[in-house]
Amino acid sequence: MTSTERGIAAAEAHSAHNYHPLPVVVATAEGAWMTDVAGRRYLDLLAGYSALNFGHGNRRLLDAARAQLERVTLTSRAFHHDRFADFCTRLAELCGMELVLPMNTGAEAVETAVKTARKWGYRVKGVPDGRAKIIVADGNFHGRTTTIVSFSTDPEARADFGPYTPGFESVPYGDLAALAAAVDEHTVAVLLEPIQGEAGVLVPPAGYLPGVRKLTRDRDVLFIADEIQSGLGRTGRTFACEHEDVVPDVYVLGKALGGGVVPVSAVVSSREVLGVFAPGEHGSTFGGNPLACAVALEVIAMLRTGEFQQRATELGAHLHRELGPLAGGGAVDAVRGRGLWAGVDINPSRGSGRAVSERLLARGVLVKETHGATIRIAPPLMISKADLDWGLDQLRHVLGV
Repeated sequence: MTSTERGIAAAEAHSAHNYHPLPVVVATAEGAWMTDVAGRRYLDLLAGYSALNFGHGNRRLLDAARAQLERVTLTSRAFHHDRFADFCTRLAELCGMELVLPMNTGAEAVETAVKTARKWGYRVKGVPDGRAKIIVADGNFHGRTTTIVSFSTDPEARADFGPYTPGFESVPYGDLAALAAAVDEHTVAVLLEPIQGEAGVLVPPAGYLPGVRKLTRDRDVLFIADEIQSGLGRTGRTFACEHEDVVPDVYVLGKALGGGVVPVSAVVSSREVLGVFAPGEHGSTFGGNPLACAVALEVIAMLRTGEFQQRATELGAHLHRELGPLAGGGAVDAVRGRGLWAGVDINPSRGSGRAVSERLLARGVLVKETHGATIRIAPPLMISKADLDWGLDQLRHVLGV
């Protein structure tokens, strides 16, 4: 057996098979490149689903983590610590909001947003107890907890995990009329991804997000934007909502907020919304810990320069110029996306998304399929144009174009 085969066999022998990884065993990584246990290098065009927006082993983030490791890593929220106030202040400023509720994973942040909306609905809007409704979109991906999969429309994520949590209604993504028809007096929130990532990097029609913003404001409903994948520079703006000059009531953040170093997530909103919580009503042992705050503060400082948003804008435009001509030519059915983020629908004549991903792996490029026929391209924002072009050349080769 090769070192790769041994590593995969050992993992499969003692881990639940809840993922179907590509047959590569990564040992080290730097920038936009990863190296496996056999010493072969691969260009990372996935970036941990946007968790690695700033690249592998970013020096600024590692230095911030190392410095904090020598001081204190965890206090729990039972005590104050000296990085917490700065983290909350700087993140609130970045979002143009007032309050921050820190958690760890994206799913925890979505759960927190759900609880926030319900509590706001009962305490502020006056919805009768137990009647709060949250509207979501078909094709959504917000995480994998039992509550979140209860409003998923993906059978793979939902099947065999019932009974399901009530209080959610799903409508077609991008359909403002359907959304308007679903809102009633018990609706407390609309929870949407400004761009649906897991669904294949689906960008809603122009005017949809401003329409959602107006509708929710007019009907006294919270607009919750799940920017866990789309936010923090990925689309060329700090938040994907900014492309249409939309400011939601609530941002849900994660992934890139921890810089690929530690899990950090947060719900960010106004004092009116997040002020509904009292001590003891919600929390997390690791949420807002000193190590997480130290890393996230450095992420926020990097985003404040605008450098990464600009790179995503410029390289993203180049990415889409290169991918666009592939659509309709027989190998690719469609290309979608915004900034340095694309979903590429593979024509069945060229194989499944998994097959294309495996052929790219053999040529030193790492991507991952979703929903069978689509591959997603989302490299670290610091990738060089030369490396990006090399990766796109490999894609053209495996597609035979």
